[in-house]
Amino acid sequence: MKKIQMVDLKSQYEKIKSTVDASIQEVLDTTTYINGPKVHEFQKNLEEYLDVKHVIPCANGTDALQIAMMGLGLQPGDEVITADFTFAATVEVIALLQLTPVLVDVDVVNMNISIDAIKKAITPKTKAIVPVHLFGRAANMEAIMAIAKEHNLYVIEDNAQAIGANCKFSDGTKKKAGTIGHVSSTSFFPSKNLGCYGDGGAIFTNDDALAHTIRGIVNHGMYVRYHHDVVGVNSRLDSIQAAVLNAKLPLLDSYNEARQNAARKYTAAFEGHKNIIAPSICEICDCHVFHQYTLRIIDANRDALMEHLLAKGIPCAIYYPIPLHSQKAYVDSRYKEEDFTITNQLVKEVISLPMHTELDDEQIKFITDSVLEFLK
Repeated sequence: MKKIQMVDLKSQYEKIKSTVDASIQEVLDTTTYINGPKVHEFQKNLEEYLDVKHVIPCANGTDALQIAMMGLGLQPGDEVITADFTFAATVEVIALLQLTPVLVDVDVVNMNISIDAIKKAITPKTKAIVPVHLFGRAANMEAIMAIAKEHNLYVIEDNAQAIGANCKFSDGTKKKAGTIGHVSSTSFFPSKNLGCYGDGGAIFTNDDALAHTIRGIVNHGMYVRYHHDVVGVNSRLDSIQAAVLNAKLPLLDSYNEARQNAARKYTAAFEGHKNIIAPSICEICDCHVFHQYTLRIIDANRDALMEHLLAKGIPCAIYYPIPLHSQKAYVDSRYKEEDFTITNQLVKEVISLPMHTELDDEQIKFITDSVLEFLK
């Protein structure tokens, strides 16, 4: 059996080596390393894939979140609601801009931001909601947009983990995650479903004026060279990373399908086990693209299971071991433990198994057998 990786980028690259290498070689031949044709080509191709008016590439996913908030003109002290159970980048940029983060609990079933918790957290100072499409599962954007409309709030989608996922609305229509809110951010970190070979990110919006503002922000506030019209930053997707992404974008749907197929096999193996709550996935399940495959382990020793798997050469991880409201940087007297019952439960239960495009049946069987062996 091939060695199991948490994310097998090498095997993925070997299958697309000639295409990726040729795309990178074009950049090397033209020496257009910054803001070159490959960046513009990727931007247009991603706009077409997402069916969104504007894609603004930038240096990484964290920058994308920060720049999205800068573009909206949020002011110090404005309150921004987001999920407690997620990676720190989401709250980090809120704090960096001297906005007030308002962390709320998540839904026990899908682990995305709780709709009820959002409603309870809104105050006269609230200006925005940041739903995170966690682990690749689309959040309930229909409900979130309805709340935002009622209270005149911005919605900034954190789509770093769910590119390619669909959000289904009650009228039967579907839209890609990241194209529904006022603005969205994504990351092209190498392990993402659409990843480059370094850092990269992008901002999406259908708002022409906002897109214009953001294009200036990413490039030192310039629209004309040496004319600085807005306060900006230096955050650009370099041409080599764009070349990699452009080569991989046509394969994104097949990559997501491979992840979904692996998830189906995982979940089938764990079905009915008293100690495992596995992600549900139907035959036509396009709302979840499985950036991570995350189990909940109940009435059993999750940490000991992790040690068992690692000892058998099976990589695994806990996303996330500490709630944001308990992190030293974000502790606040406003937060009460009773407001985070689901998050506090999840951090003790979750464990993520290997998930990537190159998993084969032999590896999946070894992984699932090893989990079941420990929980027998």
